[in-house]
Amino acid sequence: MLFTKDHCVSTERIWEGAIINLRVDTLNVDNTVATREVVEHNGGVVIAGLTNEKKVILVKQYRYSVDRELIELPAGRIEAGEDPFPAAQRELTEETGYLAENWQELSRMYSAPGFCNEIIYIYLAENLTYKGKNLDFDEETEVIELSLSEAWAMVHNGQIQDAKTIAGLGLLSQRAY
Repeated sequence: MLFTKDHCVSTERIWEGAIINLRVDTLNVDNTVATREVVEHNGGVVIAGLTNEKKVILVKQYRYSVDRELIELPAGRIEAGEDPFPAAQRELTEETGYLAENWQELSRMYSAPGFCNEIIYIYLAENLTYKGKNLDFDEETEVIELSLSEAWAMVHNGQIQDAKTIAGLGLLSQRAY
């Protein structure tokens, strides 16, 4: 039996936070009732930045939810009502200190569509110049520059485990860098 949004008979808001909201929808099809728990998120951006030497820009940063440092492509949240592209520009500079002259949207992906509506916009940023980081008060990043093959080796040996980073590196690989 297929339950769609058209079958929603009620919604209960469980949590409203600064980053996510959580709701529980009750669905009814022919007197069969089901529930869906949905994490609502404004979406995010990830930036596959390439230096003029074709090095990939990555950041190492502590992630509270997994209690460890991860190596990732620069990324961040889209604020409510914000367009993805300005968010990508902001996040690249905040986390790495780089500005990019050339931008291209590579793809969009849902991070976890089984329970979350977050969509992530993946951008390529090229012709980078260093301006200086502008981190949020609760962020610290270490910028790492690697060749694409070095970054892939880190995926294969488990040093890079972040899904959006792996997707971004995959999209870069298709461009034959």
